[in-house]
Amino acid sequence: MINHITRYCVVIMSILLAGCQNTSTKQEEYPEYPVTKIISKDTVLYKEYVSEISAFRNVEIRARVQGYLDHIYVDEGQEVTKGQLLFRINDEEYQAALAQARANLHSATAEAAAMQLEVDRVKILVDKKVVSETELRLAKAKYDAANARIEEARSAESHAAIRLSHTNIRSPFDGMIDRIPYKIGSLIDEGNLLTTVSDTHTMYAYFKVSENEYLEFKKKKGADLQGDEVELELADGTDHRYKGRIETMEGQFEATTGTIAFRARFPNTEHLLKHGSSGKVRLTTELKGALMVPQKATFEVQDKTYVYIVDANNVVRMKSFMPKMRFSHFYVVQSGLKEGEEILYEGIQNVQEGIRIKPTLVSMNDLLEQLP
Repeated sequence: MINHITRYCVVIMSILLAGCQNTSTKQEEYPEYPVTKIISKDTVLYKEYVSEISAFRNVEIRARVQGYLDHIYVDEGQEVTKGQLLFRINDEEYQAALAQARANLHSATAEAAAMQLEVDRVKILVDKKVVSETELRLAKAKYDAANARIEEARSAESHAAIRLSHTNIRSPFDGMIDRIPYKIGSLIDEGNLLTTVSDTHTMYAYFKVSENEYLEFKKKKGADLQGDEVELELADGTDHRYKGRIETMEGQFEATTGTIAFRARFPNTEHLLKHGSSGKVRLTTELKGALMVPQKATFEVQDKTYVYIVDANNVVRMKSFMPKMRFSHFYVVQSGLKEGEEILYEGIQNVQEGIRIKPTLVSMNDLLEQLP
């Protein structure tokens, strides 16, 4: 009897052990996927905008009189100071015109003096009743006409002097000379471009932001557009030595792009930046308690963004959320997800909703530390 009971117990134990082994086998058959847990973290976002770099002042130097180019006193790329002589156009014709204008002024002055004497003479005769008042009025009219000719001659002299001064072309401010298309001996017409002078001690960087970013910036800064410091990445990927600040913006949005241009000012002591060069303006934004989701863990269905949530039973479920912005390889969550939820990190293209997986936890902090 005892042996019969013993055999019965052995059979029961064998069945239980077999069941446990089968359960263990089934668990091991679940596919293994990496998951990560959403956390709340203070972070700093870096936004980059393609920018156009312009000189603080960039002025075309054009000829204001016609003539042959006699002298070029500067070279391309040379730094110049305000008032420095750059070009000289042959001035013989303008010297002659000024001399003639001065002669005409002297003649008009002499004529007016003679008319003054005539007025005095006629006045004496009128007082003696030799001639009538009409003669005196006529003499005074001639004198007034002579004075008008003096003013005309003086104006002509001033104009001739100005035209003569325009044969010497000077720099309007401290800056740097651009290309010089004409050579000595060239015939220059009025309006011809002689060169361009750029004041590159300070540079402007223009960059365009979306309407949403504009509203965010205005709400943060209000009427004061003196923004936080911004950085400038040069075309070779290096950073400009000096940081800049946002100064102002354009008055309206571009209808085609829905963007508005901001302007930042950067010091340029070493004249490294040139007018017309390019770069990227980098802005920093501090986010408090941001929920970050790896972009590779998301997918879109009908214009909605989803992740796979892994529940307490390791079953994956689709869940939509609303991204606030994109940052490197992450989304900043605006709504739809909460801290502590586990999401599928990799393999979203190989799973279906409702399947059970074997999760392998990947630290979100480790992923965030890999941010550039």
